[in-house]
Amino acid sequence: MEESDFADILSAVRAYVRKVVVGAEDVIEETDEIPSQIRQGAAEMGLFGYALPQEYGGLGFTALQDARLAIEMGYTTPAFRSMFGTNNGIAGQVLVNFGTERQKQEFLPRMASGECVASFALTEPEAGSDPSGLRTTATRDGGDYLLNGQKRFITNASWSDILIVFARTGGPGAAGISVFVVDTATPGVTVGPKDKKMGQRGSSTAEVFFSDVRVPASRLVGEVENAGYAAAMRSLVKGRVHIAACCVGMAQRLVDESTAYAFSAKQGGTVIGDFQQVQALLAESQTDLMAGRALVLAAAEAYDNSTDRRIAPSAAKLFCSEMVGRVADRAVQIHGGTGYMHGVAVERLYRDARLYRIYEGTSEIQKVVIAKNLLRGAK
Repeated sequence: MEESDFADILSAVRAYVRKVVVGAEDVIEETDEIPSQIRQGAAEMGLFGYALPQEYGGLGFTALQDARLAIEMGYTTPAFRSMFGTNNGIAGQVLVNFGTERQKQEFLPRMASGECVASFALTEPEAGSDPSGLRTTATRDGGDYLLNGQKRFITNASWSDILIVFARTGGPGAAGISVFVVDTATPGVTVGPKDKKMGQRGSSTAEVFFSDVRVPASRLVGEVENAGYAAAMRSLVKGRVHIAACCVGMAQRLVDESTAYAFSAKQGGTVIGDFQQVQALLAESQTDLMAGRALVLAAAEAYDNSTDRRIAPSAAKLFCSEMVGRVADRAVQIHGGTGYMHGVAVERLYRDARLYRIYEGTSEIQKVVIAKNLLRGAK
């Protein structure tokens, strides 16, 4: 996409986020739902398919454009981005990178328009940070596969149309995993109740159960068995750059909220922004924010030109997810007792930020990825 066209979209999304979505944050928090008009607005702007290829109805954003957009989306409740994040990211990219042409034609245009919502069903109760240990099975039965197993923490499962399901078709370990497109309404698929989470209200996650779910062999992604682990890892790597950018957006919001409060709140007749220790907290958060922004944009550029799709995404996700936690903590401290009260933005963002250090690869997993690639390079 041309930079001028992208700039127009970025400007429109920025205005929509700050004028419409930010204004609805309290409603989203209270109801644990995204208002239908916001979902419709996101679909009209093409946000359900901004990272999907243009030939399938998407906007075809590069990783760098994706990151710049995610920074703007990260400024508000994470539930907004989560609403269409799986279509563009970890679920959609499996089909983009590994699907057959027929599969792409069948699903991607509907995903790009928002007509179809896809969920990424990888995590299990005993297979989170190490998905190679997953136990869900897919057994060949004539022209179909029978799926049996359980998935956990599946984003958007409660209102998804299709599930991108990873299941074991071969032996143990990563080499025996395949991936399937499963209609959520298929007999034998059961979506559990919405999880009650610490934060990120409005973003729905749930367990999904499979009991002799019959899936046509034509729904095996790529129509190739045992290629699922590679599909998962490739999608997650790009997703880590995106999540890092979301963290930067949230950090910007936290700095803005903290600065505005420090500028107006008083103690003993003195504006608290005049206190040097408050200034120090603001300065540390701004420095963290600027470092995170620079790192994530560099990582996205390296992803696009293929110079680094190993260390940089993990480094960006590690630093930015940890960074936004520090910025959120300082924001509550600047607000004092007010920052601990429900209804105050920094209290909610403090809870929302905590998940970024866990999903799409914990901080500990990112350290392992970074170190292993450094050591591999040394050889």
